[in-house]
Amino acid sequence: MNIFAEFQDHLTAILQAFVVDGRLPQGLDTGRFAVEPPREASHGDIATNAAMVYAKEAKAHFANPRQFAEAIAANLQAVAGVDKVEIAGPGFINIRLKPEFFSAVVQQALLDADFGRGTKKPGKVNVEYVSANPTGPMHVGHGRGAVFGDALAGLLSFAGYDVTREYYINDAGAQVDVLARSAFLRYREALGEAIVIPEGLYPGDYLKPVGEALKAEYGDKLLAKAEAEWLPLVRAKAIDAMMDMIREDLAALNIRHEVFFSERSLTEKSGNIDAVQAAIADLREKGLVYEGRLPPPKGQLPEDWEDREQTLFRSTRFGDDIDRPLLKSDGGYTYFASDIAYHKTKFDRGFNTMIDVWGADHGGYVKRMSAAVQALSDGKAVLDVKLCQLVRLMRDGEIVKMSKRSGDFVTLRDVVDETSVDAVRFMMLFRKNDATLDFDLAKVIDQSKENPVFYVQYAHARASSVLRRAVATFPDLDVSAASLAQADLGQLNDEGEMGLIRLLAQYPRAIQAAAAAHEPHRLAFYLHELASTFHGHWNRGDTQPELRFINQDRRELSHSRLALVKLFTQVLSSGLAVLGVSAPEEMR
Repeated sequence: MNIFAEFQDHLTAILQAFVVDGRLPQGLDTGRFAVEPPREASHGDIATNAAMVYAKEAKAHFANPRQFAEAIAANLQAVAGVDKVEIAGPGFINIRLKPEFFSAVVQQALLDADFGRGTKKPGKVNVEYVSANPTGPMHVGHGRGAVFGDALAGLLSFAGYDVTREYYINDAGAQVDVLARSAFLRYREALGEAIVIPEGLYPGDYLKPVGEALKAEYGDKLLAKAEAEWLPLVRAKAIDAMMDMIREDLAALNIRHEVFFSERSLTEKSGNIDAVQAAIADLREKGLVYEGRLPPPKGQLPEDWEDREQTLFRSTRFGDDIDRPLLKSDGGYTYFASDIAYHKTKFDRGFNTMIDVWGADHGGYVKRMSAAVQALSDGKAVLDVKLCQLVRLMRDGEIVKMSKRSGDFVTLRDVVDETSVDAVRFMMLFRKNDATLDFDLAKVIDQSKENPVFYVQYAHARASSVLRRAVATFPDLDVSAASLAQADLGQLNDEGEMGLIRLLAQYPRAIQAAAAAHEPHRLAFYLHELASTFHGHWNRGDTQPELRFINQDRRELSHSRLALVKLFTQVLSSGLAVLGVSAPEEMR
């Protein structure tokens, strides 16, 4: 039961009635207004800007937005469950609901095992995240994008979208040849040779097992081969080993992709089909590829600048700053050309919404890729690029030093092993993705209210302990959701209880709003606010025993309050599960 969606429907019906009686114009788009919680709880339970949004269309019959709001309010007053409707400022409408309305919300939510889950949405969504180069173990920066993408995919799925989790393997660029050469050095080391790893190659110990595996498979035979012969063999072996390592690192965070798409497959398909060439041909047929020259970049020219005729994509037609090259001077494809082909495969696979999770250093690439998706899909697909800012890894305020295993960075696996899956996932989400994150290894395992993940999980453990103590106090009491839904919920009238109920009722809207914005941090914030409200009401019981959830002298009142506690555990555990975080019933 989404009370905000319910009142969206009521208001839509009211506006449509105004269209029918001629007070609003025919063909009016009645989906432009918002229905949301008021900024101040004292203003009521639901607020809408409908009168302000449609004031221009209504001005022929209403002198000003406030008068229009009064007409809408008169109709809202007749809606079941509405206690009072007030007009604020120039025409905002605040709705206060009757206590029995919220009693019904609690009852229905307790009986709905899927409370908060959205109805099925049309279309297919592709969430591509991590997509780290397969050149070594994942570092903590990769972890932020991994957690963000996985939580977003879970959120969208819970909200009703058909979601596919995808990893794009960058296995066709120069960096994998560097990987192969690094692995070949470890192969020579495994054969007993003393090696020195030159600058520009990967120095981490993680390539030693690859060297041993090459020795086991080939003996010393690769030594006699020219680089052109051994490079593809070593590269394939190294990429497979790195992807196995990456999958293990992701699994440690409970992250599993459904699709792993190889960049190399775009030009190495069976039957000599070149997907990049085909994508360029498709754009050329649409008149979006031409031969031309680019103006020099502003400021000092780079050393590799070439003033030459190039094959260019008309990305400026779709909002980009300049047109973009598709072929390099040696005739090979640019990275952009391969990315166009890759996103075309997404569209061809039926994805009309594409979400790419990238590192912040790729921000300059967003416009051209968005232009490409518009072009290749004829505007039928949407690309949303979510940039994840850097993670500063600290311990008690001091920057953490590099990992020996990786050679030059702290591995994600090290962080998970030192803290916990829950700590990493929740803290990576407890800040907006485009803001820099300070991740303090000491603070995220601290058992205090200053640690958000502990604070939220402790609220669930506290509420679970109430239900256990209730059974100890009233041995014959059934604390199942179905039984508690039959309690006299009208007894819940304390301001703390009502505040908690109102916030619980917002859960379906919190899910839909976070999913629509592609921002899982909104759900993390909501859960933290919910936990804070619960803890606050619990603390009131310390000084006012009559507010405690269990009163052995008042069984019926306890029964009603336990219904509220039960719904709180259901919503908190549901929201945490969406984010991939556990909801413990006990914390030691």
